[in-house]
Amino acid sequence: MIKVTCGGVYYKNGAFLSEAEGRGAGLAVPEQAKGGTMAHGILQGHNTSGDTNRLKVRFDALVSHDITYVGIIQTARASGLERFPVPYILTNCHNSLCAVGGTINEDDHMFGLSAAKKYGGEFVPAHQAVIHSYMRERYAAPGKMILGSDSHTRYGAYGTMAIGEGGPELARQLLEKTYDVAYPPVMAIHLTGAPRPGVGPQDVALALVGATFADGIVKNAVMEFFGPGVKQLSMDYRSGIDVMTTETTCLSSVWCADETLKEHLAVLGRGAEYHAQDPADGAYYDGLIEIDLSKIEPMIALPFHPSNAYTIREFKANMDDLLHQVDEDTVRQLELKRRPESLRAKIVGGRFMADQGVIAGCSGGTYQNLVRTAELLKGSGIGSDAFWLSCYPGSMPAMQELTRRGYLADLMAAGASVRSCFCGPCFGAGDVPANGAFSIRHSTRNFPNREGSRPMDGQVSYVALMDARSIAATARNGGALTGADELPDFPADPASEPYQYDDASYRARVYFGVGKPKPETELVLGPNIADWPEQIALPEHLLLTACAAIYDPVTTTDELIPSGETSSYRSNPVKLSEFTLSRKDPDYVPRAKEVLALERLRRKNPADPKVVEALLGHDGAVTGLGSFVMAIKPGDGSAREQAASCQRVLGGCANVAQEYATKRYRSNVLNWGMLPFVVADLEQWNIQPGDRLYIPNIRAALEAGREEIRATLIQNGKTTDVTLCLPAMTQEERDIVCAGCLINYYAK
Repeated sequence: MIKVTCGGVYYKNGAFLSEAEGRGAGLAVPEQAKGGTMAHGILQGHNTSGDTNRLKVRFDALVSHDITYVGIIQTARASGLERFPVPYILTNCHNSLCAVGGTINEDDHMFGLSAAKKYGGEFVPAHQAVIHSYMRERYAAPGKMILGSDSHTRYGAYGTMAIGEGGPELARQLLEKTYDVAYPPVMAIHLTGAPRPGVGPQDVALALVGATFADGIVKNAVMEFFGPGVKQLSMDYRSGIDVMTTETTCLSSVWCADETLKEHLAVLGRGAEYHAQDPADGAYYDGLIEIDLSKIEPMIALPFHPSNAYTIREFKANMDDLLHQVDEDTVRQLELKRRPESLRAKIVGGRFMADQGVIAGCSGGTYQNLVRTAELLKGSGIGSDAFWLSCYPGSMPAMQELTRRGYLADLMAAGASVRSCFCGPCFGAGDVPANGAFSIRHSTRNFPNREGSRPMDGQVSYVALMDARSIAATARNGGALTGADELPDFPADPASEPYQYDDASYRARVYFGVGKPKPETELVLGPNIADWPEQIALPEHLLLTACAAIYDPVTTTDELIPSGETSSYRSNPVKLSEFTLSRKDPDYVPRAKEVLALERLRRKNPADPKVVEALLGHDGAVTGLGSFVMAIKPGDGSAREQAASCQRVLGGCANVAQEYATKRYRSNVLNWGMLPFVVADLEQWNIQPGDRLYIPNIRAALEAGREEIRATLIQNGKTTDVTLCLPAMTQEERDIVCAGCLINYYAK
């Protein structure tokens, strides 16, 4: 099904050669031959450094949604923003329900509209489109690069290299700075064969994530898709695979550009933006993943990660054992004091009964997915028992076409609930299941609590990821889990899905202000919109207190700062910080606040007796007090900067990790002025909340470019000399941390 080759390969005459075979055949050395990849051409076309190995990238466009754009613009505004230098698209698809916290969601939207007018941007009102559907339709094209403040910023199927990062990286672009990154590894993803009837893009994606995530095979790499199998896939199908590459922890993705894309761009009215794009003969790749599409089966990713993937056939043959493992994972990952009812109770008469189906967002809500769903459910009903189904088209043009062809009527007649364009079910702000319920979703993630439950209040529900086709098959069977390939009448997906694009809704509602700033416009600042609190520069020495110690193999950004109920407060850094680690360690916030109070007192009066006691004999005039979070591998998942900035607002000065799950989380830590320490044998230190790290001369060490930092670990009165590492920090990153955060750095 999927074959992984680690180590370099050459692509020659439609086949792959090992590095030794390629050199024996007279091919160029890898350093030269990597120039034949699609990724290389795009990256160097946007690189301003003149150094092919240390990139300084400027993007063609930026995009944010309504959970992130307020903080980004506030950050850039504090640093001197005068206008948007490139197209900046502000979409409203996360807080669009305007149902939490009074007026604050719509206040954010009014801020966004006023900012688009003032600085010259594009504003997409709520319910018009989810962020990535809009960018595919309006901006993605071969050879472009787009930066978004959402981790699923992936438009590779359109030949675009798109990257999801935290807000500070977008603020940098708004200030006409660059995105600085080492030249990434490039992995060939070679597709052959054609999908079988009933197998959809989520099935291919889950198989790919399952084969790559655990071993970090493509971590921080570019995944480059090509091969004869590509022409068997429609644009929606390609995008459905592509958007899920985020879950492999890759940096970005790009696909070859062929006639299917050419025709699709013409339908969108952007045919002139097409040009062919393929790897050159003799191109060199850092690794190879071969996917035979004809061997992919319908998949299910069980809680609590997209990589926890099995074929539905395997799941049904081993339900008891696999559900027992989910039960154990539930107790462990959610740290429950009371064990909930076993999921094995959902096996009824030999069938597993799901409670809910959702097809939504940038991965699920595509036109083709909903067409297949409607075709399967036409003339059927999902039943009047507990199971229910919600369908969210990804954009108004897609919804218009589904309406024109009668597919929405078929879905409604079958009992499905059809909603507007909204990302909420993907992060816990819509369609929250009942306590104990099991939801099957064609969306992007199934992390703990991602569906919106609150285990701290005794609520536990579950999400498994599946393709829309198998969700439809399950719905037709009243919630009995069914792979779409089990139904004999399921239609195959055509490589070119008939589609008529009508952007009348955009022309009627979107504010198109790119390149037309109106500086006289006043920003609309609702009562919940607050500036970032002041952050001070890095002192000469640090004495840090561990306020959380997390020993899970991976810590997601959802665990660092929850999604769902916190979304409405992302425009208010101080209020939002109250939720930091609330699902993982409810005592983190009070611990961090206690340290922050002492630090504030130190700044006013370093001789105060409480400060003197806390400093353990160190000089309060030059030694700062702060907190740190210890986690084995933090930062998997969302690009949200608040996973780091909330720690900083509460006085955080560092993360101490064995490794960082993603580049984007490490970047967020740095941009918010915190030190991204790495310790290889971290688990052996057995850090617990309350332990302390004294780091003398930390500022001088940063300024001198040192990567190994001597420190003292203080545990229960015992001191141990330790070494903290800061690998691969650039000079600018060091300067940002010394300044206290990115805002201070630019102000300085």
